[in-house]
Amino acid sequence: MERTITYQIDSFSDGLRIEQYLRRKGYSYQNLTQLKKMPQSILRNGVWEYMRAPLRAGDTLTVHIQETESSPNIPPVRLPVDIVYEDEDIIVVNKPSGMPIHPSLNNYRNSLANALMYYYQSQGKPFIFRCTNRLDRDTSGLTVIAKHMVSSSVLSGMTARHEITREYRAIVRGHLVPPAGTINAPIGRTGSSLIERRIDFENGENAVTHYRVVEEKNGYSLVSLILETGRTHQIRVHMKHIGYPLIGDYLYNPDMEAISRQALHSGRLTFRHPITGEELSFTAPLPEDMARVLR
Repeated sequence: MERTITYQIDSFSDGLRIEQYLRRKGYSYQNLTQLKKMPQSILRNGVWEYMRAPLRAGDTLTVHIQETESSPNIPPVRLPVDIVYEDEDIIVVNKPSGMPIHPSLNNYRNSLANALMYYYQSQGKPFIFRCTNRLDRDTSGLTVIAKHMVSSSVLSGMTARHEITREYRAIVRGHLVPPAGTINAPIGRTGSSLIERRIDFENGENAVTHYRVVEEKNGYSLVSLILETGRTHQIRVHMKHIGYPLIGDYLYNPDMEAISRQALHSGRLTFRHPITGEELSFTAPLPEDMARVLR
């Protein structure tokens, strides 16, 4: 991908070195190292400059990102992909259940990465797959992918600082008591399993989930959940912990009467644009298999 980003230097940034200014914009040290290797990547008022050159109020700083290679070992495969939003820096996709995010041993050609690799190859564009909020294979919904190294770095920093709001919808059996609350329980591995997780108050990592009931119907509850942390299987483990496991969850609650996969959907993403700073919010409706449970 190629991307040209332009910054107008204000009085608050007067005197900063270019590298200092870009670090404050969320560029990583690795980004700066990579930019140094790209021809004409840093221009001040149209003239190539070293990273240590000082900036003055009124300057125009231009960053030219040039990524010419694609992710290795991700074959492009023509698969349907539901694009909710796309610009020069990010792409937001509504992922279907059953599609892994990354290729793996038994899912080498059916992942979201395969689909996007084909999508960009068909446009003649190199593409490195950098997914910000990873979803389990059977979890549907919104995920954001960075289209170049800088947007990836900024989004990663926002994730670490909990600046990306992720709201999920899940379905459980019965009537939740209380109907809203916060689950604060650390999560760790289960024995030697690479996949399964459990509540572990001694060695687990901090995990916080906020929940509230949205609707009750047919003996089921539709629950809204907002993650404060992003542990593996966090919602699935937390809801089981309070006695309301997700239906259809083969790993934690193999209740397949109404649905054949964990009833979990990433329904809303809200975050600042990694380059422009604009506040963005995206929604994806409840998928058919989950909606059917409530009808």
